[in-house]
Amino acid sequence: MSRADMQQMELKRKATGSAANDAAGDPYDWVLPLCVAALVSIGVIMVASASIAFAADVYDDSWYFLKRHLVFLAAGAVGALVVSRISLDTWSNLSWTLLFFALALLVVVLIPGVGRSVNGSMRWIALGPITVQPAEVAKFCCLIFFASFLTRRNEKLRHWSSFMVPITVLGFVAMLLLLEPDFGSVVVISGTALAMVFLAGARLPHTFLLVGLAACGLALMALVSPYRLQRLTTFLDPWGEQFSGGYQLTQSLIAFGRGEWFGVGLGNSVQKLFYLPEAHTDFVFAILAEEWGMLGGLLVIGLYAALTWSLLRLVRKALARQAFFAALLTFGIAVLIAGQAFVNMGVASGLLPTKGLTLPFVSSGGSSLVICCALFAVAWRVQKELSEEPGAKKTGSRISQLPIFNPLQLGDRKTGEAA
Repeated sequence: MSRADMQQMELKRKATGSAANDAAGDPYDWVLPLCVAALVSIGVIMVASASIAFAADVYDDSWYFLKRHLVFLAAGAVGALVVSRISLDTWSNLSWTLLFFALALLVVVLIPGVGRSVNGSMRWIALGPITVQPAEVAKFCCLIFFASFLTRRNEKLRHWSSFMVPITVLGFVAMLLLLEPDFGSVVVISGTALAMVFLAGARLPHTFLLVGLAACGLALMALVSPYRLQRLTTFLDPWGEQFSGGYQLTQSLIAFGRGEWFGVGLGNSVQKLFYLPEAHTDFVFAILAEEWGMLGGLLVIGLYAALTWSLLRLVRKALARQAFFAALLTFGIAVLIAGQAFVNMGVASGLLPTKGLTLPFVSSGGSSLVICCALFAVAWRVQKELSEEPGAKKTGSRISQLPIFNPLQLGDRKTGEAA
């Protein structure tokens, strides 16, 4: 029996087993919506608790940020409903349009008078009473584009000509984000894109070379920028500058220390009383750790772990159905949400240098919350299409088989030769 026949038999066996499981109903399908609902609920509680003092002092309304958060949550729910009604094939066909739309937004936000500057960063576009953060929109659009492009061109990724297309696109996006500047979004988007490129079957030498160049580039940008260099040095010894550059991190660490095992109780945080800046956005996890303790923090970490696990289960099911666009897109969503959550919680706990990233589904932030809801809707759509009967329309694009998706081809991948 030839190698190709063995591969086809293996794929048919997996597809048959997956179809039988889908027909019977997956008992773990509830994990994804349950985790999202739990994180959203925790976010509503923590935004209300962490922002109450600041909102009362600045806006003379203790529930200002809670009301704002609920409005964006409602908008995110409506947007998620709309997104969930759009087929994956439609998203794949719109990939280039979405990419150009994201690039246009990233350019427009840099135009003086159009982009809104806050703390020296041009990251927002004011649209009447609301503001839009193009970087968050770019995350969604880039995921769609990379998943579609890598699905269509995966067999040619071993050649530099095709390999450099997504890398060039990523370079343009990163350059525009750095001009705002938004270093944190660059790290998250770049990490997600590189993970998707690797999963799609790019040659290991190309991938490792690219990862090395990206790491060196990010390190160089951090070193040549005075404020980024200060963040790095402060991160190494925050207590040495606890009243200057290390103030925010030390206050966050104090919040963790006060929380101990079981916390000081909901609403009883001291650090949110004008000690810890950005308590309801970037550092909401520190307030949660103070009020809910270490056990509360572990609960949130467990929810993100379960959410990531449920998304990776969808990736596995999509691969069994040969729905490669769905697999790559869901994998990108998993890496993006898990990576951003890791960075946010790592910054709050002193594990990573300070970055301006929100905690997905939890932090106060309009654009971030709406985009997170949209990403959940896409994952829900994947889960829905994968649950269709075997004779129904296949999920995503089946244009070509991705080399790395077949375990029988891993030996050829190590040698850098196409199977």
